[in-house]
Amino acid sequence: MGRITTRHKAVRFDLAGESRARIDTVAVEEPLEIRVGGEQLTVTMRTPGHDMELIHGFLLAEGVIRHRDDIVLARYCSDTETLNVVDVTLRDATASVPVSAQRNLVMHGGCGLCGKTTIDAVLAARPTAADGTTEDAGPAWTPQILARCAAALRDGQAVFERTGGVHAAGLFDGSAHPLVVREDIGRHNAVDKAIGWSVMHGEPAVGGSDRADLSGLALIVTSRASFEIVQKAAMAGIRLMACVSAPSSLAIEAAQELGLTLIGFLREDRMTAFTHPHRLQHETSPQQAQARVAGERMVTN
Repeated sequence: MGRITTRHKAVRFDLAGESRARIDTVAVEEPLEIRVGGEQLTVTMRTPGHDMELIHGFLLAEGVIRHRDDIVLARYCSDTETLNVVDVTLRDATASVPVSAQRNLVMHGGCGLCGKTTIDAVLAARPTAADGTTEDAGPAWTPQILARCAAALRDGQAVFERTGGVHAAGLFDGSAHPLVVREDIGRHNAVDKAIGWSVMHGEPAVGGSDRADLSGLALIVTSRASFEIVQKAAMAGIRLMACVSAPSSLAIEAAQELGLTLIGFLREDRMTAFTHPHRLQHETSPQQAQARVAGERMVTN
């Protein structure tokens, strides 16, 4: 694994007119070339570490694989000087066409192919009830649980604490427990690493599906919600994702059409559900429940 952080000389200035030399810790950014069957599929700029998870997550999001067993071998290429080229051998050599086949092969932190064509491709390739998942499988999410998820995600951002220069993504269960938290200089890479972890380590869903069932988990990201991240969540079968910043217009439109609950501006005391808010409900205390029942009886009488 390559370096995640490095040290650089810098000079800090303040508005009082003082300056001083210092050494700052910064996040490493290096290219990762992904080859399938020896042919280049894409190049992404990423923070080294958890590369195999990134590759599994990326290939799942692109519709190239459905389960970890679809990859026979993934190895760093020995014909390069650095560990920045990985070649993947697929069980089905004909499955190497991404759902977004027109995507530019050089990817950067905020890029992605956007449009109706890609939404249709995701609708066709995402998990369905026939794959062993259901539209509303999993726990009933509350704002309180999601706020605890956001706090747990912050606690897991070790590289961000040292550099301030990476995004994070995590998968959480209904008790706000983080199954995995991953960081990367690219927000889409952080999502790929988190989802890729589930592909590599999760168990297949029941009912004969060859997909890991993520429908009961929440994806929490530190960045804004772009179309590309919504696409990745939908392709993984995730039904709810939340971001600490704003969603884009196309992210909202895609989430609405894909049946994904999209939450933005996730804070400790508030959040905004832009699509499918039916998966969110307030926590109810016993006193509140009794008062609600009493009120319903009064209306009935």
